[in-house]
Amino acid sequence: MEFVKTKLDGVILVKPDTFEDFRGSYTETYNKNLYFKNGIKVDFVADDYSVSSKYVLRGLHGDDKTWKLIDCKHGRFYFVVLNVVEGSPQYGEWESFTLSDTNHFQVLVPPKFANGHLALTDKIIFHYKQSEYYESKGQFTVRYDDPKFKIWWPIKNPLLSQRDEQGKYVS
Repeated sequence: MEFVKTKLDGVILVKPDTFEDFRGSYTETYNKNLYFKNGIKVDFVADDYSVSSKYVLRGLHGDDKTWKLIDCKHGRFYFVVLNVVEGSPQYGEWESFTLSDTNHFQVLVPPKFANGHLALTDKIIFHYKQSEYYESKGQFTVRYDDPKFKIWWPIKNPLLSQRDEQGKYVS
């Protein structure tokens, strides 16, 4: 496994090793000892996933305390991480990644960072490990096209939920 620091402090791109032969492939997607040895000392308590159709954009979402380890179990999606930590010298900076069921990449997202994804294939399965149990209280949403962040998305008119359309948490 390769652990790559990104331009955003605390965000790490993980590239798991994949073994392939005539039967198919095998990838270990998480090994606590290996992650801890490489500086990811996060105790994950829950695994979740969402299924989306092509052109669905979910996010940008986050909260103040949850670490997330994101990967793609099916399809391919465009993934954005945005630093919204008030007072951070990197406030407003963002980075994008393409995650797929063939590259097996993972992205570690720290607390107080927003993240969102756009489905690029007919169906995607977005999977994430969380360091905290989900609570709607404390969640925030940043509108995907907020002009102050100038995030580039490979689509002009994505399919959005009410929460994402309004750019704020809607319970």
